[in-house]
Amino acid sequence: VQLQASGGGLVQPGGSLTLSCAASGSFFSINAMGWYRQAPGKQRELVAQDTNGGTTKYADSVKGRFTIFRDNAKNTVYLQMNSLKPEDTAVYYCNADIFRTSVSGKNNYWGQGTQVTVSS
Repeated sequence: VQLQASGGGLVQPGGSLTLSCAASGSFFSINAMGWYRQAPGKQRELVAQDTNGGTTKYADSVKGRFTIFRDNAKNTVYLQMNSLKPEDTAVYYCNADIFRTSVSGKNNYWGQGTQVTVSS
């Protein structure tokens, strides 16, 4: 199982970016999917999560600006980021709880990071 993230880049303050993360490989189903970020010198933090049960949660710092959504048919989670600020600069990582089989417990997977830089 692999998570492949893409969509990072350099954007000016106030701009927008959309990150995507696709799960591939052999698995039964995906439970929660989410995005974390880690800025230099800081701990990795949760940005947004979709539990696949209709529940989403966001870090207070991104509420109203970021939206997480997923396409289950494509096993993909997205993070729409609007009104970006310099403090959003970080490496963004996708994360997912995946059931390998119908009878196995869920395993947690991380994608490779994608750099988001907000700067003028």
